[in-house]
Amino acid sequence: MRILLLTRYSPMGPSSRIRHYQFLPALAEAGLSVSVAPLLPDSYLEALYAGKPRSPLRIAAAYADRLRHMAGLCRFDLLWIEKELLPWLPYGIESWFLRNAPPYIVDFDDAWFHHYDRSRWPLVRHLLGRKLDRVMRRAALVTAGNAYLADRAAAAGARAVEILPTVVDLDRYPLPPPAPADGPAVVGWIGSPMTDHYLSLIAGPLRRLEAETGARLSLVGANPKVLYGPSTDHHPWSEDSEAGHIAAFDIGIMPLDDTPWEQGKCGYKLIQYMACGKPVIASPVGVNRDIVEHGVNGFLAETPDEWLEALRRLARDPGLRSRMGAAGRAKVEAQYSLAVTAPRLVGLLRAAAAG
Repeated sequence: MRILLLTRYSPMGPSSRIRHYQFLPALAEAGLSVSVAPLLPDSYLEALYAGKPRSPLRIAAAYADRLRHMAGLCRFDLLWIEKELLPWLPYGIESWFLRNAPPYIVDFDDAWFHHYDRSRWPLVRHLLGRKLDRVMRRAALVTAGNAYLADRAAAAGARAVEILPTVVDLDRYPLPPPAPADGPAVVGWIGSPMTDHYLSLIAGPLRRLEAETGARLSLVGANPKVLYGPSTDHHPWSEDSEAGHIAAFDIGIMPLDDTPWEQGKCGYKLIQYMACGKPVIASPVGVNRDIVEHGVNGFLAETPDEWLEALRRLARDPGLRSRMGAAGRAKVEAQYSLAVTAPRLVGLLRAAAAG
């Protein structure tokens, strides 16, 4: 069985890496032949994260490359698409290139459709507002990272919808040795310069915690200018080092706004923290409510006072951190691991190709 995987990015892109590339070895082992064709080059992401302009010429060249890939679709049994073929172009163009295509699966791990249907630009809403609904309706299968995304696909009239959670490869997340009980707690966050603004939601509780307990804040992948007190440590993100940095946390955090965009998030950083046996604190938004069992593997905190109380409890109680961390690891092993999810994905791909 031959599959053409059309991702948005190389493994440098978080969604592309964790929703697609990390499954490739398991798919190969199952006898599936997957050819990969990312849309945008790494230089696009590098400029995006650095806040620099992206080259229109390079973007145009990337789209031209994608169209060239579309010319050879007859060689494949199935297309596996990350969100859409041609971002920011109308459905009619995309549909024309898919007119003689094999069946396709389309995957969503965020509410990308809200870039279109909630755009501040009327022309974008008019031309693209229902584009992804039409992409989902035509798909043999829509895989969605959470119920919010799956509900959108079902409302769009998708023929088949499956919730496929975002998962981790536990071989990359060995449990670290128990942290020393003495010394200040390390509160950790992992993300990118595109998402570190959520930390501002809990700036007050973080500063209070540092003043009261001496806790340190460890940020992986954030803009180095983000500071919430003198005890903020910054670490650049890399795929090879991320698990090691998380292993050095005592508490993992995921503050979020509560808007339709955040409802589409899949809680990946929570799953990473829990894979390393760390207790978590998260905003009670979207899938976070499913991942975090309040009082079992972490806490859900909405107001600044709730955040401060949860941070205090975990910072001051190593035993509680250990118990919650163990519960989180067990949940990842059962529900959010590559070993559990890869066989299911293999079955979904085979079924979609068979029609």
